[in-house]
Amino acid sequence: MSKILIIEDEAAIRRVLVKILSEESDTYQVEEAEDGLIGIEKIKNDDFDLVLCDIKMPKMDGVEVLEAVKKIKPETPMVMISGHGDLDTAVNTMRLGAFDYISKPPDLNRLLNTVRNALDRKELVVENKLLKKKVGKNFQMIGESKPISNIKAIIEKVAPTDARVLITGPNGTGKELVAHWLHQKSERSKGPMIEVNCAAIPSELIESELFGHVKGAFTSANKDRAGKFEAANGGTIFLDEIGDMSLSAQAKVLRALQESRIQRVGSDKDIKVNVRVVAATNKDLKKEIKEGRFREDLYHRLAVILIQVPALNDRRDDIPLLINYFSDKIAGEQGTVKKAFSEKAIKLLQDYDWTGNIRELRNVVERLIILGGTEVSESDVKMFASK
Repeated sequence: MSKILIIEDEAAIRRVLVKILSEESDTYQVEEAEDGLIGIEKIKNDDFDLVLCDIKMPKMDGVEVLEAVKKIKPETPMVMISGHGDLDTAVNTMRLGAFDYISKPPDLNRLLNTVRNALDRKELVVENKLLKKKVGKNFQMIGESKPISNIKAIIEKVAPTDARVLITGPNGTGKELVAHWLHQKSERSKGPMIEVNCAAIPSELIESELFGHVKGAFTSANKDRAGKFEAANGGTIFLDEIGDMSLSAQAKVLRALQESRIQRVGSDKDIKVNVRVVAATNKDLKKEIKEGRFREDLYHRLAVILIQVPALNDRRDDIPLLINYFSDKIAGEQGTVKKAFSEKAIKLLQDYDWTGNIRELRNVVERLIILGGTEVSESDVKMFASK
């Protein structure tokens, strides 16, 4: 159920808007406010997925309402309603953070498309906030080895800039973690970080996922939909496994990087986006370029800064710290007492061949905690680590 608030002093226009939205979808729960002050009180006391707000109103005009909402509920999308004489003001509200504006009398298709797009954006923003809470708890860069210290130093220098970053390294080494640290330490940290796993999306859907689509663009496109680039506006988009992206999608990503504009699938309308791109891959992109599977011009656009994440076998000094971190984390997740690892057990784990890298180490530590004794011993490691 999507909750929509209409703030409009003209009762006739309120009635029209309520009727249009209520008939459009039974999932829309529409409320009204006859002026800005009443609207602000409703927004303070409830969570709305969208607010439609007139610009010229007594007591408190729409610009003042917009500014107040951005302070108390900044994630709530605002669509401004403008009369013919208010168009300049309506455009200015976009700079203040309004999602869009519609003119009086409202065009039905324009109104409904704007409402759908705003609700899509709100859903993505909410998902991203939940992800950021999860990220804050679950993503930490553990290690003091030289390779990890070098990565931390690069992040400190690069994060405050908008430079594009390409993160490379084997599977399970923590490339996603590096991307999150870059975002969290950047000036975009208050904005969204949107993740796209290019390998997990079928090639025929990747363009729609990245750039969105318009209704009717393909068989299952039954409504307009914003893509990940639009959702990441003002923040960061993380293109994981970019080496698996189709050549046609690569061409569109290249255009987005060159012009800071995208087009939804099925549309010829340009949409301006302000997005920092961080990409990651476990593939050798220079080899992929030679074999015609990756665009060289896109590689040079992405690889302004290169960060190579080492395999766990190349940072064995960090293994005791990682064991301690995972032991704490697993004990907290399972509500059990943290288990200690004997020195000999730790030494065996340091000498182990970690083909699965940190992901494998985490799984082994959890297995040893569950199956091992009160203290994880050398014999526990020999018995359970290689299973």
